[in-house]
Amino acid sequence: MNKSTYIHIALFAIIVGSMMAFQFRTASSIDLAVPFDRVQELTIEKKQLEKDLNQLQEEASDLGSKLEEAMKSHAGAAGALESELYKIKLYAGLLPVVGPGVEVTMDNPPGVGSRHDENAGYIIKDEDLLKVLNDLRGAGSEAIAVNGQRILATSEVRLAGNHINVNLTRLSPPYKVIAIGSPGTLKSSLELKGGLVEYLNELGAIVSVEIKDQIRVPAYDGPLRLEYARSTQK
Repeated sequence: MNKSTYIHIALFAIIVGSMMAFQFRTASSIDLAVPFDRVQELTIEKKQLEKDLNQLQEEASDLGSKLEEAMKSHAGAAGALESELYKIKLYAGLLPVVGPGVEVTMDNPPGVGSRHDENAGYIIKDEDLLKVLNDLRGAGSEAIAVNGQRILATSEVRLAGNHINVNLTRLSPPYKVIAIGSPGTLKSSLELKGGLVEYLNELGAIVSVEIKDQIRVPAYDGPLRLEYARSTQK
């Protein structure tokens, strides 16, 4: 029930009230020349109008109650949608999150720059960073960032010259990977005997894993693009 309906009801009630008042005054001040039958008709009409007015008032009250319930229901639905939107943003990486986890530091050996040549010592590559990210995901990490760049399912990690691009943002060593999840599980997944950390350290890279009681992983703030995927819903 919209506002215009209530306005119509109110106007009708005013008109009915005016008619009642007019007819009441007419009946009260009726001249003796008016036939008695007409007086009875006016009296009956007056009672019917009073009955109709009471019915309208009851209907208006009932509609008001229904409108109030509908508004409460609408507010509840809006609240549910807002809560669902928050969850979607949270899982999509569009909100900052905090929690326990690990901090992985990956760096080149001392004195070694980031130039890729045969004479240089081992250099951290994009594939090394990807392996760390994949191991953390496999161990149940719920949120990951590299040097402040939130990692999404669509994030690109790519070697570009003498640095690594993440989310099209140039990053330079040391690379600090923070991940929220079970600290012990995340740390163990990387420090397994013969695992990734041992492998990279043997190659000359410097890789360490530190447990953190609380980590803040920033939200993804870059563009969201789908080049080929399209919704199946019309």
